[in-house]
Amino acid sequence: MATLKFKTNAKCGGCVAAIGAKLNKLVKEDAWSIDLKSPDKTLTITTDLPAETILSAVSEAGFKASAL
Repeated sequence: MATLKFKTNAKCGGCVAAIGAKLNKLVKEDAWSIDLKSPDKTLTITTDLPAETILSAVSEAGFKASAL
């Protein structure tokens, strides 16, 4: 398992919920979090999946993400 970090454009709890709906299909709910208080709105996720898979899920939710 690796811990990956991504900068996102999530702004609120609704954004987190939308992204979470996609991420929860890939990993357990307690394997990821988004820190809305950080300047980068950091998504931290623990997974064996490639970063591209996570980026794709965030994109499908209608948001942007990039690796930190």
